[in-house]
Amino acid sequence: MKKSYNYLLSGLLLLSACAPVKKTASSNTSITNDGKIWASLWQQRAAEYKALCFQAYNIAKLRVDEGIKNPGDKPLAIVTDIDETLLDNSPYDVHRALQNLDYSDATWKQWTDKAVADTVPGAPAFFKYAASKGITIFYITNRNENERASTLKNLQLYGLPNADDEHLQLKTTSSSKEARRLNVLKTHNILLLCGDNLPDFDLLYDNHPAEDSRIATTQKLQKEFGSRYIVIPNPSYGDFEGALFQYNYKLAPAQKDSVIRAKIKADQ
Repeated sequence: MKKSYNYLLSGLLLLSACAPVKKTASSNTSITNDGKIWASLWQQRAAEYKALCFQAYNIAKLRVDEGIKNPGDKPLAIVTDIDETLLDNSPYDVHRALQNLDYSDATWKQWTDKAVADTVPGAPAFFKYAASKGITIFYITNRNENERASTLKNLQLYGLPNADDEHLQLKTTSSSKEARRLNVLKTHNILLLCGDNLPDFDLLYDNHPAEDSRIATTQKLQKEFGSRYIVIPNPSYGDFEGALFQYNYKLAPAQKDSVIRAKIKADQ
């Protein structure tokens, strides 16, 4: 009986060794999507991420306290981006990346329609504080007009100030935010701009500049960061990624991986 058992066991082991391995959705993820998973894990779990957000909004609070002493000839305003500046969309990024899939307009709208995104650490407290000092908050985002209702619902979920149609400016014909910032300047002095992507701050970052140009512009504007420009960390997506791939959003995962391997520094 023992001998028969050993033959049976050997046969089962041989069959299992020869059987094809079933791959999970994440076993073949590209470098890009693996990176998004890791970045989102950091965003969701790392105390360091929270610390950086608190640091940014603590500095912003100091700028508010300074700014209200000399408001100027018009009421003060703060212009803020929404995604990854105020609302945390990392669950969407993870959902797509685990399937080795890129962003798509359709699935993004499915996510924003839920209006359940959590807030970025420190953001609600800061914007409520600024509003308590008489500062108007304008939300300038590149979400589409068909996301207006769900965006307001998500902002209102946390009792954020000025979360209404008048103060929410969505994307129209251009992703550039310059015209919308100028629109705010007609009636207000902009004390601060808050964002996670450099085009949230300055016209010089518009029109898809190359990586070298983005770095040169950042060097030129270095005194503005922490002064008028408050940057929230976002390692998952943004124009840094677009510049890396020369703004070719149709690249296949394997093509993106080739670009990353060619550009990233690695010990030999």
